[in-house]
Amino acid sequence: MASPLRAPLTPCSVNLCIDMQRLFTAEGPWPTPWLEPTLPVIQAIAGRHPERTVFTRFIPPEKPEDMPGMWQRYYRRWPEATRSELKPELLELVPSLARLAPPAVVMDKPVYSPFSGSHLPHHLAERGADALIVTGAETDVCVLATVLGAVDHGFRVVLVTDAVCSSSDAGHHALFELFRTRFTEQVEVTNAETVLSAWQRH
Repeated sequence: MASPLRAPLTPCSVNLCIDMQRLFTAEGPWPTPWLEPTLPVIQAIAGRHPERTVFTRFIPPEKPEDMPGMWQRYYRRWPEATRSELKPELLELVPSLARLAPPAVVMDKPVYSPFSGSHLPHHLAERGADALIVTGAETDVCVLATVLGAVDHGFRVVLVTDAVCSSSDAGHHALFELFRTRFTEQVEVTNAETVLSAWQRH
């Protein structure tokens, strides 16, 4: 059973949709099998208020040496994901979400968390965001980093169980257990039905 929300969602609540790019479909080097089955739910939330949605895109470096420290090791392990080898179109959002921008905002980031190396904190402050509805991929990598970044910045976080996806069942389920037991004051875990019922068109 989904947990009820602790407070209403408002016109200042923002859907922060993480890295729903072609990079993570079967076309790309990092396929996330759950992405396609989860996409209709993610699209329903983003489509409810596209003008209140921010899509992030994970943008790899041109070459490993363009990144610091252990990121160089990471991209030497995944050279096919560097921009020197990757088809540029794979960095784009999946088509059904790309159609929502604009009015949705697209924000690029070089690392897992959009709170590092992007203008997201400033953007959210400018629009007076009072809650972040987090959706996207992957639960145990970029979504995890996003949630922790949002917590560090003091945001109310609403994490939508059936609107995030991973390539690891174990990682996905472990993260929800973590959020439900260790972040109870800062992260609300619920489902899309609850979010859509609360986030009406007003």
